[in-house]
Amino acid sequence: MDLRARPYRSVLYIPGSRDRALEKAKTLPVDAIIFDLEDAVAADEKVNARDLLATRLAEGGYGGRAQIVRINGMDSAWGADDLAAIAAIGPEAILLPKVASAADVAAVAALLDAIPAAKDTAIWAMMETPEGVLNAAEIAGAPRMAGFVMGTNDLAKELGCRTRGAMHMALQHCLLAARAAGIVCVDGVYNAFKDEEGLAAECAEGRDFGFDGKTLIHPAQVAIANAAFAPSEDEIALARRQIAAYEEAMAQGQGVAVVDGKIVENLHVDTARATLAKAEAIAEREAA
Repeated sequence: MDLRARPYRSVLYIPGSRDRALEKAKTLPVDAIIFDLEDAVAADEKVNARDLLATRLAEGGYGGRAQIVRINGMDSAWGADDLAAIAAIGPEAILLPKVASAADVAAVAALLDAIPAAKDTAIWAMMETPEGVLNAAEIAGAPRMAGFVMGTNDLAKELGCRTRGAMHMALQHCLLAARAAGIVCVDGVYNAFKDEEGLAAECAEGRDFGFDGKTLIHPAQVAIANAAFAPSEDEIALARRQIAAYEEAMAQGQGVAVVDGKIVENLHVDTARATLAKAEAIAEREAA
């Protein structure tokens, strides 16, 4: 199965401790939700948040949105209990913070293997430490691995860098590893949620890098991310013309076609078909 066939344009963090936010998330036009039990929840609310989130997820109501639960680290006081409580309801995916190696993922995968309800639960990894970035290729191939989430705030802190540009190598390295393994990879958050122009620029950069979408910290960011990571009408029209021209060329015994003065080969047709498939998946998601 192509894990990237499903849209992940907008991936919104929702604190597991905020019941109103959990309810509102059912109505938001997001492709995916990260239900957060880690950074977004204070220490004295961890247990209550876990119980609340388990109840709300069991009740359902989130439709076709991808549902990913970020638990606390397994080396913390809450991680093991988070995993047990959430795995018991058979979640779509568990997101592990600060993944450093494939062994971190394999250990959690082994625990999930022993829980019947979690037989189909995937694992996602926060890529937010220097060690994790350097080990991205092996992490991408770990058991149950289905997606990378770039943790740019933590990574910037660990690197001591001040700009996104200083993290380009790390972003691209993780994206390369994800693509080699055929898994999803979503870009980090943009902190200034009222800065629409800045968000749009960063979304455009992430899209051009090749990310599947962007993690978000506020519902106000959703529309911009959805637009940036969806094929435009011009891109859809071009894809259709490329496919039609190539098929006509093949029917005439030619191996290439020309569209708008540019050569179209089979690799371009593969990209065009992927563009149309993505547009169709987005349309189905928005109609649901």
